[in-house]
Amino acid sequence: MSTPTTSTRSSLKELTFRGIIIGGIITLLFTAANVYLGLKVGLTFATSIPAAVISMAILRFFADHTIQENNIVQTIASAAGTLSAVIFILPGLVIVGWWSGFPYWTTMAVCAVGGLLGVMYSIPLRRALVTGCDLPYPEGVAGAEILKVGDAHEKSDDNTLGLHAIIWGSICSAAMSLLSYMKVASSSISATFKLGAGATSIGTSLSLALIGVGHLVGLTVGIAMLIGMFVSYFILIPYFSAGQLDGSAVSDVVDTVFSTQVRYIGAGVMAVAAIWTLIKIISPIVKGIRDAMRSSHTRHDGGEVPQTERDIPITVVALVIVLSMIPVGGLLWLFTNGTEIAHNTAMLIAVSVIFTLLAGLLVAAVCGYMAGLIGSSNSPVSGVGILVVVLTALAIVAVHGHGSSAAETTALIAYTLFTAAIVFCIATISNDNLQDLKTGQLVNATPWKQQVALVIGVVFGALVIPPVLNLMQNAFGFQGAPNAGADALAAPQASLISALAKGVIGGTQNWSLLGLGAIIGIVIVIIDEVLNLTTKRRFALPPLAVGMGMYLPASLTILIPVGGIIGFFYDRWSLTRKDPERARRMGTLLATGLIVGESLFGVIYAGIVGATGNEEPLAVVGDSFATPATFIGAIFFIGSIALLYRWIRGVVARTDSEPTLPEAGAEEAIDVH
Repeated sequence: MSTPTTSTRSSLKELTFRGIIIGGIITLLFTAANVYLGLKVGLTFATSIPAAVISMAILRFFADHTIQENNIVQTIASAAGTLSAVIFILPGLVIVGWWSGFPYWTTMAVCAVGGLLGVMYSIPLRRALVTGCDLPYPEGVAGAEILKVGDAHEKSDDNTLGLHAIIWGSICSAAMSLLSYMKVASSSISATFKLGAGATSIGTSLSLALIGVGHLVGLTVGIAMLIGMFVSYFILIPYFSAGQLDGSAVSDVVDTVFSTQVRYIGAGVMAVAAIWTLIKIISPIVKGIRDAMRSSHTRHDGGEVPQTERDIPITVVALVIVLSMIPVGGLLWLFTNGTEIAHNTAMLIAVSVIFTLLAGLLVAAVCGYMAGLIGSSNSPVSGVGILVVVLTALAIVAVHGHGSSAAETTALIAYTLFTAAIVFCIATISNDNLQDLKTGQLVNATPWKQQVALVIGVVFGALVIPPVLNLMQNAFGFQGAPNAGADALAAPQASLISALAKGVIGGTQNWSLLGLGAIIGIVIVIIDEVLNLTTKRRFALPPLAVGMGMYLPASLTILIPVGGIIGFFYDRWSLTRKDPERARRMGTLLATGLIVGESLFGVIYAGIVGATGNEEPLAVVGDSFATPATFIGAIFFIGSIALLYRWIRGVVARTDSEPTLPEAGAEEAIDVH
């Protein structure tokens, strides 16, 4: 699609009242479903792509709609759905016994202020990590492709073929999800076995969406994650499980070692990688801020700035960030008022406000970078939550100590979780916003209008999260909380992060695991820099991707490099076509369809779970069918991939002219970055 001129662009519908209303309705549904599903089974679904599909379907009934208006709708819904990840921390206040429920205005304000800061921090990052960077942004690209092929004003044979690619990919992906929820087909395959004196496991989910993600992110990120997984599952887990196998189920030992030891090492690797990433991107960030200031001055002086480069003025961004510290300080003061730590309120609030300012920039940059690497849905934001809680607790202990009584220690733990929740909202919003801004870049959206839409989405999400949290608390409660019943929700991330806060504040945290991870992270950084220097950046080992491979379960990690390999060979084949870019785009659209189908079905399934209150509402067979389900799942999964890629190659070949040999050096043009 060609880039419209400024005069034409200014007349296009973009940030419209109907778009805000549609986005708000989708937001309410998606946010409620995400909060429920996240607390029930520890999983959330990405809302950006389903929102884009639903928006496209609704706005097609309006003759004057535009692709940019569609983009605004998905942006609003995406921001709010992502904000629901605050459930990874806030329920911790109930689990430690500080809250008995979720005060509406306090919870809403935490989500709103933290989310607003996340939007503001992501604005200068747009120039650094989106327009001035070649990160793949798989879901941002997928969202843009959906909007393009669904644009009623852009009719062509290529768009029709692209829409068919998305539809067939979606059908297969959704069918795989449906069969797995029916328990007719297994959703994963795994095996646990002894290795040396210890044990380990290996396995994979049967997620077609992860194949799509791998295709979009490319080979380098996939290989880096595979290396991280190898370190965790074939070195660390066998080492730490040695001597623990007598009298215990091997699978239980492996799961426990991974969740209580290896994941912390992975978090240490991610911490070092995050710091190094920030050091490397600080120059582009500063340049982005300077460019934003220059753009603001140009517009103020009456000069012309391309509409697709108009952000919210950087002076407004800076003012909003600074003024936001007032409600942050107010929330912290209300939280400490009348508690055992009230005597040190001024110092605690001062440190927390400064920490929010500085840590907010760190987590926004790192989460944006992670989203650019592997996408928002697969980014380990819970790992960022671990780092946020550790840093918050260390800052609080530095100015207050560990507490002189049990009551004071509990108050400090609660204060840590409350402060961390604000910073974590910044992290989750930044993780998603840059994907949305990438989509906007690809469909020629106006950045400042999209940024306003992000703020609107945050407000919608903040309004609906507290009542859903209270509904979950009153109906079920949370495991580990006082008076929790037998049907209490697991809230696994909140339980883990609460335990971590207790360990740091109480002085019982085992720092050796995080320290070992930091050492491994330093080694990986050195290897990556050596590769960059000796191969002129042709090969790389992204440290953050390695850390994510160590932190995430193998079932999520292993398919991304598989998808990367499939995408690599498909792209090589596309070079034999007369129009390589067209052929390559069709592969991208097929990969997009794989993500779309699973995402949309995730929305539907969350609604079914919420309506029935049953964790397995679609199951038609029991656990006794597990063995046949494994074979059915593997056959359907492998068969779908083979047939879909064979089909898209056949369709491209039939609609293309005779293939031509690649030009000299064409294969070298495929950079595994």
